[in-house]
Amino acid sequence: MEHQIDFLVIGSGIAGLSFALKAAEHGTVAVVTKKKTIETSTNYAQGGIASVFGADDSFDLHMQDTLNAGDGLCHPEVVEMVVKSGPGSIANLLQMGVDFNRRDSAPETLDLGREGGHSRHRIVHAHDMTGRAVEEILVARANEHSNIAIHENHLLLDLIVQHRSLKAGAFSLDHRDTCRGAFILDSETGEIHVFRAHVVLLCTGGAGKVYLYTSNPDVATGDGLAVAYRAGAQLANLEFVQFHPTCLYHPITKNFLISEAVRGEGARLIDKRGRAFMAGYHPLKDLAFRDIVARAIDTEMKKSGDDCVFLDITHRDGAFVRKRFPNIYEKCLSLGIDITKEPIPVVPAAHYMCGGIVTDRQGKTNIEGLLALGECACTGLHGANRLASNSLLEAMVFAQEAALYCGENIKALRRRELQEIPACDRVPPPAAEQANGEMVLIAHNWDIIRRIMWNYVGIVRTDKRLKLAQNHIAQIRNEVREHMPHIPLSTDLVELQNLALVAELIIMCALQRKESRGLHHNLDHPHKDDEHFGRDTLVPGGHTEDFLCVMTGRMSFDP
Repeated sequence: MEHQIDFLVIGSGIAGLSFALKAAEHGTVAVVTKKKTIETSTNYAQGGIASVFGADDSFDLHMQDTLNAGDGLCHPEVVEMVVKSGPGSIANLLQMGVDFNRRDSAPETLDLGREGGHSRHRIVHAHDMTGRAVEEILVARANEHSNIAIHENHLLLDLIVQHRSLKAGAFSLDHRDTCRGAFILDSETGEIHVFRAHVVLLCTGGAGKVYLYTSNPDVATGDGLAVAYRAGAQLANLEFVQFHPTCLYHPITKNFLISEAVRGEGARLIDKRGRAFMAGYHPLKDLAFRDIVARAIDTEMKKSGDDCVFLDITHRDGAFVRKRFPNIYEKCLSLGIDITKEPIPVVPAAHYMCGGIVTDRQGKTNIEGLLALGECACTGLHGANRLASNSLLEAMVFAQEAALYCGENIKALRRRELQEIPACDRVPPPAAEQANGEMVLIAHNWDIIRRIMWNYVGIVRTDKRLKLAQNHIAQIRNEVREHMPHIPLSTDLVELQNLALVAELIIMCALQRKESRGLHHNLDHPHKDDEHFGRDTLVPGGHTEDFLCVMTGRMSFDP
């Protein structure tokens, strides 16, 4: 089946839907999401959105906090653009109906929280479910818009890229200069759909599932990063993986985050003996930057041999805690933990990718017609470490900038001829005898990749561990490539291939950075080296074989 639209948006989080709603005023939009529309990292975001509203706050203070967190790698002009766009972005959400918390004493005034690395209270929030409050409004608005079609359970396989060769009028799909659309797998029917579009936006989120322990939902498998790299897009700073310091440690529940806002309201990190330890690591103590807090917890656990540390907010009034953090309170209570009376067991977990697909200030990549927004993009805002609650803000601001670019250029974009793309309705299934026993490779390799990354490419690294990880991941990638044609095409298989590639790219970036900065801490290079590494780690696009080529054994993009 073939679809032709103006704008193809891959991903249904805050970045993708914010863009879709604005772009729909200029043309037709298809939003492709690999599970349910609501199943995004946005929906799981607890803390809030950073923006300047307080009388004691200023744009300069927010910018400085962002630059300090980024440890020398933020792009100042991007930081300024995003921070100064904050109040307007929040006003748009309020106008759409997002119900942010207000002060009890002044209902007309937003209640502002504080999180690690922020010098002022500036976090706009909807209790401890901010992402869900925003996502529900955006999904409802998108479903109501006649120019937006949402395709659930559809998975991105590969981008369709095209180059106008030196020979006048001749076209080739090999040089990958212009994006013309994408091949999309309908995971329910097994059909491969061709989506032709004037502009394609990757809003696919992060890659937290590349690690054994993560706060991310199961959809965060780095699909956008892998597909963009295969298409020839430039990536950067993938070594900077942010580990959230406080993920709930419990045998039943995985991926449940304990928001940084809990520490913002006075919670202290303690060990099992009740000793508060953050004063020994940073003057800001429990409100230090995330990389510092995560490393401190990791160090304490290794010194003591304990499985976790604890977050204690029992000194605050119980009624306040229940009102401020209703979601966290109810979740923990369901597991037998009353956070008003006992500390919460926590461990660090992979949380946010600060690197990604390189974009300019309008979200454009080095491939014409291909844009990237949100966590999968590297815009220059976060540098070596994201400041808490800057991510939802970044997604909204860049969605606005990308939509302005598309709206201003829609006539020129439509004048570009959309080349006919051959249909690829279904990848031939392997013979039953070939497929027998091969499916176990997916689950096995998925587990091995995540354990290798956690043990060797985690919070603290060494050159030896990184090289061991590189060798192991290379072997897994070869094995996956060899067996892919013999395994039925499925979401699991696509995600495994993408996960393995992203793991390889993270390690590649980490090996290049011979220093310790922000989220990248290497015991063999413990100091920061501005002279040699005060810059982004750039990864040129791979121009590797496309997913469909490997599955079918042919050039899937041949005319």
